[in-house]
Amino acid sequence: MKKLKKSALKILNLLRIVFVSKKTPIIFVLLKETIFSIEKMHANNFTSMHNKTFTRYILAMATCWVLLLSSTLMAQDKADVAKGKELYAQNCATCHKIHVNATGPALKDVSQRRTEAWLIKWIRNSQSMIKSGDPIAVKLYEEWNQTAMNSFPDFSDQDIKNILAYIDEESKKEPVKATAAATQTSGATTAVVADSGYTNIILGALAAVLLVILAVLLVLTSLLTKLLKQRDDLDEADREIVESKFDLAKILGSKAFIGTVAGIIFLIVAKAGIDKVMDVGMQIGYAPTQPIPFSHKLHVGKYEIACQYCHTTVMKAKSAGIPSTNICMNCHNAIKTGSPNIQKIYSYIENNQPIPWVRVHNLPDLAYFNHSQHTVAGQIACEQCHGEVKEMEVIQQRAPLTMGWCIDCHRQTLVSYTTKDADGKDVLNPYYEKLLAFHKSKGKIKFKVEDIGGLECSKCHY
Repeated sequence: MKKLKKSALKILNLLRIVFVSKKTPIIFVLLKETIFSIEKMHANNFTSMHNKTFTRYILAMATCWVLLLSSTLMAQDKADVAKGKELYAQNCATCHKIHVNATGPALKDVSQRRTEAWLIKWIRNSQSMIKSGDPIAVKLYEEWNQTAMNSFPDFSDQDIKNILAYIDEESKKEPVKATAAATQTSGATTAVVADSGYTNIILGALAAVLLVILAVLLVLTSLLTKLLKQRDDLDEADREIVESKFDLAKILGSKAFIGTVAGIIFLIVAKAGIDKVMDVGMQIGYAPTQPIPFSHKLHVGKYEIACQYCHTTVMKAKSAGIPSTNICMNCHNAIKTGSPNIQKIYSYIENNQPIPWVRVHNLPDLAYFNHSQHTVAGQIACEQCHGEVKEMEVIQQRAPLTMGWCIDCHRQTLVSYTTKDADGKDVLNPYYEKLLAFHKSKGKIKFKVEDIGGLECSKCHY
């Protein structure tokens, strides 16, 4: 009995050290209460540990541990899916889709088609499995035209399980169909084009109305002239006016006509000059020739490669970033390696030179613009300023990018104070938490960018 008592005390002391650690998960920290209770019971009477009260106590605590552990594991599963979604977006989404084939095969229900152990080996190093002669790996390699999959040796088993959990979750959902939001053109650019179109329509309609009025007046004048000529009671002065002939040469030579024409010409020239001055620096439609042809229609439209994959800092920094050669090589170390244009990429790499991409969208140095502020805090989609890039074979500037264009956007755009969480639900954007509370205190829930300083000069010029 003494040996049992001594051994039990050693175990309790060891458990006390482990479970009181600050880094210990919460469920095990709760366990320490039981340990201390056992020690207290031991201090009173160690042999009482065998009584019914103690047995019931242990069973009750065990039930609590099971419930707590279950809830912890459920929360962990949810976190795993969220982490898997992030890893998938960063590393897999470029080549794979859930429901349809892309550069690689569709991943729907992949966990049901392959064992977890096989998938972990494949994702970590697919080439080694192909070289080892794994029949499934070799078959996949041949079916997909010997396109090599990127290896991810730095992924832990848990990372891969997280990705698989996300894929399983997405496999249960129906494929998302294209929505009107996905097909609409740039909001601000469309507004500019629409305004111009409406103005032209209004001017055209007014011109048509004036022509109709002029035609009606000419017809009425002709009819009245005929009626007046038939009358016999007109005096000499009135009859002279009625019977006078239309002298076009006299009208064209009159000072009134010449002054009117000169004024119209002056206004037209002045308007054209002002338009030219206002267009200085505007490059709508600018589509320079790039050192290597790159089709956004193919990469973004067909293969649905996210903008952030190539423009890596668009959510983090002032500039969206120009893709480096290593980003190109993530795919083209195995895809279309014999293409002359891909060979140009290899040439830049061998010479240790960046690809000299020609900038398309450029602002003057006097204007400050931060991409991350608009994409993260403002929740502005890339298409709103850059147009439907996924439909452009050659990238070009679609928006004027003028101060007036920016100010109009700030005047019209409602502040989006919500963002999406890992489950795709709308949650309050922490960036606007205090601001929203302030506006609510003033009885105003919806507010525009101009209401939060969007028209202040120092925001963009300092």
